[in-house]
Amino acid sequence: MKLSEFDYNLPEELIAQKPVEPRDHSRLLVLDKEDGKISHHTFYDIIDFLNEGDVLVVNNSRVFPARLFGKRKDTGGKVEILLNKNIKDSEWEAIGKNLKLGTEIVFDNSKLEAKVIEKNDKISNIKFNIKEEFFFSEIEKIGHTPLPPYIKKNDTKQDKSDYQTVYAKPVGSTAAPTAGLHFTNELLKKIKDKGINIVEVTLHVGLGTFEPVEEENITEHQIHTEYYIVIPDQIDKIIDAKKEGRRIIAVGTTSTRVLEHLFHSNNRQLTTDNFLSGWTDIFIYPGYKFKCIDGLITNFHLPKSTLLMLVSAFAGKQNIDKAYKEAVDMKYRFFSYGDAMIII
Repeated sequence: MKLSEFDYNLPEELIAQKPVEPRDHSRLLVLDKEDGKISHHTFYDIIDFLNEGDVLVVNNSRVFPARLFGKRKDTGGKVEILLNKNIKDSEWEAIGKNLKLGTEIVFDNSKLEAKVIEKNDKISNIKFNIKEEFFFSEIEKIGHTPLPPYIKKNDTKQDKSDYQTVYAKPVGSTAAPTAGLHFTNELLKKIKDKGINIVEVTLHVGLGTFEPVEEENITEHQIHTEYYIVIPDQIDKIIDAKKEGRRIIAVGTTSTRVLEHLFHSNNRQLTTDNFLSGWTDIFIYPGYKFKCIDGLITNFHLPKSTLLMLVSAFAGKQNIDKAYKEAVDMKYRFFSYGDAMIII
């Protein structure tokens, strides 16, 4: 398929600059992927579209303040870096302007220091002087929330909580799994009380989620890799539900990628007694046959993005084209802080 087929016109004023308060008062577009029928609701109505016995799969990765400001140790010149993903121990992949191999960086009001040990185009590998177990506590003191580039405001303390799901646990994401931002603790309790199982997986979301596709033939695009972790009792609940014919509803494209990676790559590993972990670069676009999920809760995604391709694969491209046009016409709010849709 061609990249141009995944483009659409979006008025700039529909790009959400802040979340709705309370979270579950955002709008909800409901799309039936079988007949293309669309209806409009409020997000807290989502419980009406979930059945007893369903398994709701959420990505519990926690966003950390990955935007760091420092200065060159030799000249005192200002430096800004954006951490992308942990390579190993205290070594990180990062994006930063005017960084050269060997550049040493110090950070104000912190004992944290860093050195560029590898340089490749826009990406640098940076090694920090603090051990992994103490790294995030130091980052929390000096870091800034890495808001997406289409949110045109300075980050604030409020963004540290706004740009975080209420169920976030293990630290590791530089971008939020935004479909989960609509849930409140009260709504989650109501969902559980209805007899719906909530399963947690972890996918540490990197900046690659915003990386534009440039190849006109989308099959030539090399998608970003992200690290996932799933513990056995959680995957067992999904396996049991699949055997019993109960629905698996993924919250977000990140949860979807974890589940489809596991079920697509090697079913035998799903019965292991160890943690399931590794890197996934699964690229889902129209023509893909889904192995695990039966429903998807998601936000409205950027034109020409791999996320738009994924939802088009799940719902059918014509259905998504129609839904997005109707969302624009009805002035839904788009992207990370925007409204939501459920595809069932």
